[in-house]
Amino acid sequence: MNITANADDILKIVHGEHYDPFCCLGIHPICNKEDEKKGFSIRAFMPNAKLMKVISLDSNTVYDMKRINESGFFEAIIEDKTEFFPYKFEVTDFNDISFSTYDSYSFWPVLTDFDLHLFNEGNHHRIFDKLGAHVMTINGIEGTLFCVWAPCAKRVSVVGHFNQWDGRRHQMRQLGCSGVWEIFIPGIGQSEVYKYEIKTPAGEIYIKADPYAFFSELRPNTASIVYDLNKYVWNDNEWIQNRDSSNIFEKPVSIYEVHLGSWSRVPGETGPGGEEDGGGRFLTYKEFADKLVSYVKEMGYTHIELLPVAEHPYDGSWGYQITGYYSITSRYGKPEDFMYLIDLCHQNGIGVIMDWVPAHFPKDGHGLARFDGTAVYEHADSKQGEHPDWGTHIFNYGRHEVRNFLVSNAIFWFEKYHIDGLRVDAVASMLYLDYAKKEGEWIPNKWGGRENVDAIEFLRQLNSTVYQYFPGVMMIAEESTSWPLVSKPPYLGGLGFSFKWNMGWMNDYLKYISMDSIYRKYHHNLITFSMMYAFSENFTLVLSHDEVVHGKCSMLSKMPGDYWQKFAGLRASYGYMYGHPGKKLMFMGSEYGQFIEWDYKKSLDWFLLDYDMHKKMQNYVRDLNHLYTTEKALYEVDFHYDGFEWIDCNDSEHSVVSFIRKGKDWHDSLIFVCNFTPVVHDHYRIGVPFDLFYKEIFNSDAEIYGGSNVGNCGGLQAEQIPCHNKPYSLGLRIPPLSVFVLKPVFE
Repeated sequence: MNITANADDILKIVHGEHYDPFCCLGIHPICNKEDEKKGFSIRAFMPNAKLMKVISLDSNTVYDMKRINESGFFEAIIEDKTEFFPYKFEVTDFNDISFSTYDSYSFWPVLTDFDLHLFNEGNHHRIFDKLGAHVMTINGIEGTLFCVWAPCAKRVSVVGHFNQWDGRRHQMRQLGCSGVWEIFIPGIGQSEVYKYEIKTPAGEIYIKADPYAFFSELRPNTASIVYDLNKYVWNDNEWIQNRDSSNIFEKPVSIYEVHLGSWSRVPGETGPGGEEDGGGRFLTYKEFADKLVSYVKEMGYTHIELLPVAEHPYDGSWGYQITGYYSITSRYGKPEDFMYLIDLCHQNGIGVIMDWVPAHFPKDGHGLARFDGTAVYEHADSKQGEHPDWGTHIFNYGRHEVRNFLVSNAIFWFEKYHIDGLRVDAVASMLYLDYAKKEGEWIPNKWGGRENVDAIEFLRQLNSTVYQYFPGVMMIAEESTSWPLVSKPPYLGGLGFSFKWNMGWMNDYLKYISMDSIYRKYHHNLITFSMMYAFSENFTLVLSHDEVVHGKCSMLSKMPGDYWQKFAGLRASYGYMYGHPGKKLMFMGSEYGQFIEWDYKKSLDWFLLDYDMHKKMQNYVRDLNHLYTTEKALYEVDFHYDGFEWIDCNDSEHSVVSFIRKGKDWHDSLIFVCNFTPVVHDHYRIGVPFDLFYKEIFNSDAEIYGGSNVGNCGGLQAEQIPCHNKPYSLGLRIPPLSVFVLKPVFE
């Protein structure tokens, strides 16, 4: 019998330009003019094969395949079969090495029309279970299903060591007009390295990492790795149930922000993280689990926030320029090691927040940029699709599949890694079309405004979808402008975040505490103005990594004065922060007063704890955290005026402020007195609401914290002297550069 394959199809297969190689390769019935089956044709394209045979698995019959051309196209005509049958190939290569393999082109599509419909309309919330590389068994045959979205590609192939990185092999089928390409490759399993070879509309060949890969090679290598994330056995059910049934807004949230690559390193060693900066070996995820979790628990923090741990090629980006959104970075170990770290956090009552970057992505050749030769994930016009200051691409939030990629990615981290919150980076850059752009560098929206309407709708969809599945998690916006209703629900016109970073408070606060105390009385409003808007959003007060880098100095170095005053001023500033309404965040190293600013290439200066003042500063922050988590007044009513009352915010001459924090029960009230000058004030009178004894429960000037031990002998009885519109008052002794806390004692 003659060749049954169409010559044009063969040519497209050989040249790697067939949008559906399955219609040519694999098993196909041979029919006569009356559509009666007259046997089967089995075709294969194996450029490295000298000889090929077909072995029928139901009868163990062997059929020779004919080499059709020099490129390696083979065909076998099988006339003694009337029904489809399972088979495999016996291959002999040009080195006379023989091996057997199953035919990738003998398998039906796995993705359903409903999967594709949901994806193309932007509503497949778990598309990570479909796209990417998934180890599975089909018809009893083990292998890996590869699926990728490349809507404008002429051809897409899976390449790896298993096929000598030959893009002519394992050409994928395009599923209708969805833009999704698919192939099941038998024999491929866990830890196999792969990429996609894409022929662009212009005929160029791109080699791309998988956007949906679960693991990746260690930089500078860039290939994706087949990985099954479902093998780890979690032990945090109690934590998850409590998290999803509790109200995080009424819980203490004290966050320790960590960059894993520089929290601690092993000096003089290099390791699997491929460190080349001389700063010592990275700790692994498991080593972090052993060291970081116990440290954070001892220090009294409720949460850890990790700078981005998704795969990124450049250490100097701190993780904020991501190429593998679904891939945990291989710098510190494997996915199950990171799961162990999170699991151990949960078992010790510590939540985990992860920085997440849907605002932009880098232009690295193996990443998302011009993925199939066209602007797939970004805008084609640079006025819409690029950040000129950052040298990165902006996601096209108006494209359904791009929104699906990002929304599903958020769901992925919550579902697969049990993350407790996402801090969404650079939200302001998403909301404004002219962000960091000059006149003529941006395009207005359809109404002529500067608002990015597509990004706004994306953020609302993101938050609504996340809370549909995970009601107890946190979605935190780093939003630096006065955009309204960031932390209000979409049905009220908000963006739907649970919390917003309070950048206004942070800027005023740092400006105030950095100036010499003699000038503070002229800028008293910097420390009080935040209460004008403190309840307009659900705010988190932040002293993040951005404030201790690029010449901004460490928190301790920002403080004016001599050595003693620097530590006293830092204790006072932290005490004021913990008394102020809002959840809390502090960057690593700030808790013990690191002198030099943060350097991502080096470990924190833990040796400073050998010095008395640094150790006492660490103890102070530890006790401040424990005060915060045990006193309900400091966290129960963070986002309403009922939780805060000024006693005196007008004493600019002495740079002293006093206020009351309240819980749901007024018996839990606390009084804060803050002195921002190095002057002791005797007989300083403040008004109080009750004729009770007020116990001094915390004093930043205590000797155990490095202070001068000025205080009020454990507390004072209120006097019937009206003051500050209160019926009673206290005559206090106020320590220098201090914060102290009084609690009314109810019998």
